Amino acid sequence: MDRIQLISIIASIIIFSVVFNLVRRRKLKTEYSLIWLSVAVIFIVFSFWREGIDKLAKLLGIAYAPSVLFIILLIGIILILIEFSIIISKQAEKIKILVQEIGLLKQELEEKIEKIKPADEGSKEKDKQKN
Repeated sequence: MDRIQLISIIASIIIFSVVFNLVRRRKLKTEYSLIWLSVAVIFIVFSFWREGIDKLAKLLGIAYAPSVLFIILLIGIILILIEFSIIISKQAEKIKILVQEIGLLKQELEEKIEKIKPADEGSKEKDKQKN
């Protein structure tokens, strides 16, 4: 086992355990962790299975096989970024809808207050006339 393989194994186990602990402590939702855990598992498999890396490197035409691990990691990070971009887009749309609903509720509340004010002012004038 050479140095790059050992570093890959350690890094992938650390990533997997950190993500697993975040899910366990409910600091990361399960649906967001799936891609992280998948990338970590793939990274672990290829870190241990050196022949798999060599075969994949030959298939992709890469001369230095361990660099395949970094390509896998890069692809995983890109997938994670795409997933987060989708989540951010959905959240932005939800926020826009909530702001619009709050604006409508505020306008409706102000209209009701305006209807109540003249009635309040009329009753105050009657109270003043009685005194």
